[in-house]
Amino acid sequence: MTLPLQHPALSAADPELAALIGAEEQLQADTLRLIPSENYVSRAVLEASGTVLQNKYSEGYPGRRYYEGQQNIDQIERLAIARAEALFGVEHANVQPYSGSPANLAVYLAFAEPGDIVMGMALPMGGHLTHGWGVSATGKWFRGVQYGVRQDTGLIDFDEVRELALKERPKIIFCGGTALPRTIDFPAFAEIARESGAVLVADVAHIAGLIAGGAHPSPVPHADVISTTTHKTLRGPRGAILMSREEHAKAIDKAVFPGLQGGPHNQTTAAIAVALHEASQPSFRTYAQSVVANAKALADELLARGFDLVSGGTDNHLILMDLTPKDVPGKVAAKALDRAGIVVNYNTVPYDPRKPFDPSGVRIGTPSLTSRGLGTEHMAAVADWIDRGVSAAGAGDEDALATIRAEVAELMAQYPAPGLTA
Repeated sequence: MTLPLQHPALSAADPELAALIGAEEQLQADTLRLIPSENYVSRAVLEASGTVLQNKYSEGYPGRRYYEGQQNIDQIERLAIARAEALFGVEHANVQPYSGSPANLAVYLAFAEPGDIVMGMALPMGGHLTHGWGVSATGKWFRGVQYGVRQDTGLIDFDEVRELALKERPKIIFCGGTALPRTIDFPAFAEIARESGAVLVADVAHIAGLIAGGAHPSPVPHADVISTTTHKTLRGPRGAILMSREEHAKAIDKAVFPGLQGGPHNQTTAAIAVALHEASQPSFRTYAQSVVANAKALADELLARGFDLVSGGTDNHLILMDLTPKDVPGKVAAKALDRAGIVVNYNTVPYDPRKPFDPSGVRIGTPSLTSRGLGTEHMAAVADWIDRGVSAAGAGDEDALATIRAEVAELMAQYPAPGLTA
C-alpha cells in the first residue's frame, strides 16, 4: 500500500526530512504494530497538533496568564479541561504536563520533599522509572521502596504491599506500571494508602483509554491523584493529564506551573481536546472493549502454541511473554520480528535472570491493530506469525522472516491505518 504525498510544503522546504517522515508513514502502514504503548491517532488529532497554536506562549492558567492575546487559548484549554473532567468523572484536571514523566514529577513536587520515602512497583516487575526507581531522578531525590509480584503467579501480593507500606510509611504510593497484564485493584491499594497515611497516585498511562471506554475499572473513587499520558490506549497526542480531587487541585496546579514547566504546548492541548472528544463517543467504547477482547484472544492463541505468558494471560491490552522455554532471548526475538514486519519490544520479565538490555521477554499489545479494525478472528494469524517469527529467530532463518513480512503487509493493506491517508 503506497501512501499519497501529504506534506507538500515540507517536501519543498526540506525534502530530506520529508522523505524520512514519508518512510515512517509507510512503515506504520505496512507493519503490524504490537507495542502496547503505541497507537494511531486520527487525522483530526494530527491536524490539531500542527496548527498556528504552535506560535503562542501562554504561561499560567486560563484567566491568569502572564501573556496577552490569550482569548482563544484560554477557551481551548478550558475545553480540554472540561472534557477530561467529564470523561473521567473527576473534580479537577490539569492538561498542561508535557508528558507522563513530568506529570509524575509534579506529583512529587506537590506531595513530598527531597529524601522522603515513596513507594511503587519495581521496574523489573512491571513498574515505571518515575515510581522511585534508582536510576530515575525520582529514585535519586527520594528514597524509593519497591513492591513486586509473586514468582509463582505473577500477581501482586497485597499482604506484602501492606506490610511494606506500614513498615516504611511512604508519603506517596504509586499503583500502575508499564508491563502489567492484569486488572489493577484500586480499592486494595486505596485501603493500604489510607492505613499507612500515604497519598495514592494511580498511574493509568497505559489503560486510560480502557478506563474511558469502560473496559477497565476506574481509579476515580479510590485514588487521590490520577496521572496519565494522553497517547497509548487514549489515542491522543504525546502529552499528559493530572487529575485529582478538588482538595488537591491547588497543589497540583502549582507543581505543574510554575513548579516544573513554563508555557504549555498549546497545539498539544488542542489535540488532547480532540482526543477526549473522540473518546466520549459510543464508537470509542466499542474500540476499548475490542482492545481487551483482542488481547485475550491473542493470549489464548499464544498459550495454545506453547508460549509462557506472565500471570498466565491478560485482563487488558498487554501481554508479557517469557521466551525462556523457546530458548530465544527477548532481544533476538524482537529484532527478528521487526524484520518480519511485526513491531514489538523486548522486555524484562519478573525475576528475569538476564540483563535489562538483553532480557528474556517480549511485550506486546493490541491497541494499534484494534484501531486498524482487526478483530478476534485475526488473532490466530497474528499468533501464528509470532510463533513462526520466534522460531525463525532461533534458527536464523531470514527467508522465513521475509515470507512473514509479505503476509503481514498483505493483511495490513486491507485495514488502512487511521490518520495515514487523507
